[in-house]
Amino acid sequence: MAEQFYQLSYKGILRGLAFIGGVVLFGILGYVLLEGWPFLDALYMTVITITTVGYGEIGPLSEGGRIFTIVLIFLGIGIMAYFLGVVAQAMVELQVRSIIGRRKLGLKIRSMKNHYIICGYGRIGRIISHELKAQKIPVLVIDNSADSRTPLEADEIPYIIDDATNEEVLIEAGIEKARGLVAVVSSDADNVFITLTARGINPGLFILSRADDEKVQKKLLRAGADRVVMPYLIGGQKMAQTIIRPAVTDFLEFTVHDKDIELKLEELKVSEASDLNGVTLMDSGIRQEMNIIIVAIRKAGGEMVFNPSSDTRIEAGDILIALGHGHELDRLAQILGGR
Repeated sequence: MAEQFYQLSYKGILRGLAFIGGVVLFGILGYVLLEGWPFLDALYMTVITITTVGYGEIGPLSEGGRIFTIVLIFLGIGIMAYFLGVVAQAMVELQVRSIIGRRKLGLKIRSMKNHYIICGYGRIGRIISHELKAQKIPVLVIDNSADSRTPLEADEIPYIIDDATNEEVLIEAGIEKARGLVAVVSSDADNVFITLTARGINPGLFILSRADDEKVQKKLLRAGADRVVMPYLIGGQKMAQTIIRPAVTDFLEFTVHDKDIELKLEELKVSEASDLNGVTLMDSGIRQEMNIIIVAIRKAGGEMVFNPSSDTRIEAGDILIALGHGHELDRLAQILGGR
């Protein structure tokens, strides 16, 4: 709808400009042919006539020239009125659409819950937003740059253009109803302040923050961040691993990031209602019936069990790190969820 509106407005303005150009050309030809004036005099007379500025004639007009001028005045008034009307309509409709859009955005933000608040829409924030949106996880972005408005609207992501360090802005973003917050603004100090403020408003909120320095990482954890990611450290380690263990790196890249490959690496939570609750891996049939490999199990207490043995018991609250085909993983997720 917005694209159609812009196309119609653009075409209307172009049409109006074409009409004005046609009238100017008509006036120039008329004065040149009827009065024998040079081009510049004919252009000047045409412009002051169709704009009705009233500067007066630049020279005596013949009877035919006067009749032509009367016709040119009416044509000019009509064309100028049409052009100004099209421009005014486009401006009014643009303002109305902007007001309606802001109201709809406000209603959408107020109705959001169990969403993730992304503070910062730079390169990292945009990637995170797109990945969460692709998984149908509701996302809201807070960014203090007005330049982010256009890409956010193009990406159809709800947003607030304001300072994420402001407590009122976080409350407006629905932090009390949010599932988590990701602080990835460019300033480490701002990320610390956002984390501290968010934790104070919602003590149970999951907070993931970015840090560029190990000292800042410790401060973020003390401020209340659940997890801290250091992009430069991760990037450097990954590049080194690509040199040292290229096959391993390619495998992990394919299973985690490649959306076209059938093999996936997923984490699946075990619920109380699951039929596999209390069952050992050997008796679960996960490997035999679904051809899924359990790479690791994170126990409810936080302990990580790598390459669990066949007699390891699956318990409610565990998270299984599973490797397998997408449809089989979906099937296992339903079983573990008790559905």
